[in-house]
Amino acid sequence: MTISLALLGSTGSIGKSTLEVVQEHPERLRVATLAAYGSDLDALEQQVSLLHPELVAVHDPAAARELGRRLQGTEVVAGAEGVIAAATHPAVDRVVAAMVGAAGLAPAHAALSAGKDVALANKEALVVAGPLLKKVAVANGAEIVPIDSEHVALHQALRCGTRREVRRLVLTASGGPFRQRRDGWATITPAEALAHPTWSMGRKISIDSATLMNKGLELIEAHHLFDVPGEAIDVVVHPQSQIHSLVEFVDGSWIAQLSVNDMIFSVQYALSFPERWSNSFPRLDPSALGSLDFEPLDGERFRSVGLARQAVDAGGSAPAVLNAANEVAVYAFLDGRVSFPAIVDTVEAVLDAHQLSAVESLEDALHWDGWGRRVATERLA
Repeated sequence: MTISLALLGSTGSIGKSTLEVVQEHPERLRVATLAAYGSDLDALEQQVSLLHPELVAVHDPAAARELGRRLQGTEVVAGAEGVIAAATHPAVDRVVAAMVGAAGLAPAHAALSAGKDVALANKEALVVAGPLLKKVAVANGAEIVPIDSEHVALHQALRCGTRREVRRLVLTASGGPFRQRRDGWATITPAEALAHPTWSMGRKISIDSATLMNKGLELIEAHHLFDVPGEAIDVVVHPQSQIHSLVEFVDGSWIAQLSVNDMIFSVQYALSFPERWSNSFPRLDPSALGSLDFEPLDGERFRSVGLARQAVDAGGSAPAVLNAANEVAVYAFLDGRVSFPAIVDTVEAVLDAHQLSAVESLEDALHWDGWGRRVATERLA
């Protein structure tokens, strides 16, 4: 049976990996709807010509009008409402949620509310409103399956035992471009921070990898996805990025997941689950791996993971505020308005200024996301 997809964030790195998987399995997967921000209309136009989706959503209204002019006969909708329409389209079975940042929260919530399974690459959605999204999924018979390579690794390893048998989860981190850097943090440029040693990713995620905030966000996501307390989730630096994450069981056994460093494997897992499909993708050769190194995380140089733990322990609105402040600070750094250390400094200051509150609805989550952005913007000004 063919699975029809809504691909949200189609022109980003995860979107492009998803299209590789779709082309690998044309008898099993089709793209029913596409959604993108609209910053690369040429790429989106090519995707539409190749895939012939029933609906295309462009977040930027001006870009949507331009695309509609180019694509006569294709339904093009605009804005956040258009993205939600793509996520909830009647033809869609499974939603690939790959729009970056908190902008992906409302479409994921709408898809789960409509009973659509969500393959989640947008970790921020669970960070901002994890308990709410899980509650909505259960109420509507939908399932959340991760796409992030670390969570896909944990998802697979956890199938080897029950939750009672799990001692801890261990997320692996490459360490980013500044793993061995000891000084000169204030002089780091955006170009240096974007030069990730292992993965090819979007700009925002690349900066999160440089500060290791991505590991903090992944810790929060793992807490929600797998119902594991924050104190039972650790981070270890693994520069080769061949082991994508590990699970330690109560008897001292470890289960690790390895694959080639390419997101096509994680995407296919999320789209094929609970099955496994064969493919023609490159294979990992264990004999060519050489040594696999592991280092403890330096919490003094990379304070972001500690801040994420603080947010997990606090619960409620704290993770939403942490994520919002980080997004604002990351883009300020990319624009050259603040220094690299100011990213984490801003997150810490906004988190400290925040008054904890419950998040019981989408409106609550969006309120605290907006609050965190406003306070971070005021601080950076």
